[in-house]
Amino acid sequence: MDLRAGVSGHTRLAVVIGEPVRHSLSPAIHNAAFAALDMDWVFLACEVPEGGVPEALAGALALGIEGLSVTMPHKAAVAAAVDRLSGTASLLGAVNCVAREGRRLVGHSTDGDGFVDALGSEPGWSPTGARCVVFGAGGAGRAVVLALADAGAAEVAVVNRTTQHAEAAAALAGDRGRVAAAAETGRFDLVVNATPLGMTGRGGGALPLDPELLQPGQLLVDLVYEPAETVLLSAARERGVRAFNGVRMLVHQAARAFELWTGTEAPIEVMAAATTEALARR
Repeated sequence: MDLRAGVSGHTRLAVVIGEPVRHSLSPAIHNAAFAALDMDWVFLACEVPEGGVPEALAGALALGIEGLSVTMPHKAAVAAAVDRLSGTASLLGAVNCVAREGRRLVGHSTDGDGFVDALGSEPGWSPTGARCVVFGAGGAGRAVVLALADAGAAEVAVVNRTTQHAEAAAALAGDRGRVAAAAETGRFDLVVNATPLGMTGRGGGALPLDPELLQPGQLLVDLVYEPAETVLLSAARERGVRAFNGVRMLVHQAARAFELWTGTEAPIEVMAAATTEALARR
């Protein structure tokens, strides 16, 4: 469907809100999915200033917007403002997806499920029974810790510069969670970088962990996806470690949101191709 030709009075709308938000890949991902399934939907990016979440949500409800993706810095503010939270969003105190149910807005967190779905695309790998370590205790790290525990991981350790934050994140995994030291990295099956280190424009050449700690047979997931090949990914592969970047999680969390809004199975391969194409244009 040609979006410009197909938009009509019947077209349904979903948006992403954030500040800044014009760089978001969400419009490319979701509009590609709508077009592939010939759905009369359009996805737009809407800049919402900090402090503007209550007005934005009220406007979305009044206008009948079907769904919202939520990016920084609004995830906690949206969690506090929606009518209801999913269990996961309530535990995390953060929302990255809002679905409209009649006259009520329901907040969800699809990041963790998206991460586990991304792991499922790695041949022969499952988090069930795995020993996992997550570097970073921010929003992404917390979502990953909770999701890994829910997926049956045997152990979920957290490494973070601030011990208090590491303890809070590890607590999300219950009795399988603990705080770890970076020196322990080699004993885990799964290593996750949930920090922004390595991202274009963030941290220069800094690394979240010493690649020398990695061991063949491990799986490394670097949630950074710009650049596509981080220094950490390259170093891991040189050591015989399977590794992939954050694009898979980005696509799968978007697919989870798509399905919440539309009730339709998301076209994963189309969304992944749109993401790759959008990143290549930058």
